[in-house]
Amino acid sequence: MTWNVNHLPRAFQPTATLARAPGPALETSSRAVEDQLKICGHKRDADVFELFLSQKELTDVIDLSRFKKLKYLWLHHNKLHGITFLTRNYCLTELYLNNNAIIDIKGLHSLPSLHILLLHHNELTDISATVKELKGMLNLKTLSLYQNPFCQYNLYRLYIIYHLPGVELLDRNHFAFANNVDKTVFDDSEDAVFVRSMKRSLVAITFLNWCTVLKREEKGLEGEGTEPAQMLTITLR
Repeated sequence: MTWNVNHLPRAFQPTATLARAPGPALETSSRAVEDQLKICGHKRDADVFELFLSQKELTDVIDLSRFKKLKYLWLHHNKLHGITFLTRNYCLTELYLNNNAIIDIKGLHSLPSLHILLLHHNELTDISATVKELKGMLNLKTLSLYQNPFCQYNLYRLYIIYHLPGVELLDRNHFAFANNVDKTVFDDSEDAVFVRSMKRSLVAITFLNWCTVLKREEKGLEGEGTEPAQMLTITLR
């Protein structure tokens, strides 16, 4: 007897598989990773502390979460557009992504141990989205972002310094920011005004202290030692 699958109940119809073979880009990166493992003589993923994958013409990278102890990753001078392959690499301290075609750094916020991040010579256009992704990196000390489209913004450097005060080396220049804008010396007065305007303003409220005002029945009894009414000032930040 011949069965027509189209006439079978939905629950019994064969389902098409959703899995698909990795594309050429992922196959290329997979070979590059395996080549590096052979060169370094690593047989276990737990032994991998660094991967050198620069200048491999990579447009995408396989998920690297298998390397739990990975600390140093070189991916500069490739053709990457995004960073979606670093999901559980919590030990990563140095990441070199310069000279690619990256337009979005979404996913970097999951790298709390990152100390050095090079992103210069890419295609980043949204400075606020970039800063938002980096804000949670409390250990980030060295950052390079020059030669990205958003660097044409006149106050780009001050914007980065203000929102990422922990960064000590920005675009190869040292900054003694130290979480205190007032200690920063500015060559341009407009820069100083801009940074100070971003600080939260102080609001001062002044009012009469009615406790020091004499009542009507007390006014006839006031002597020479009676103090005048006082004003109180409360400052709110």
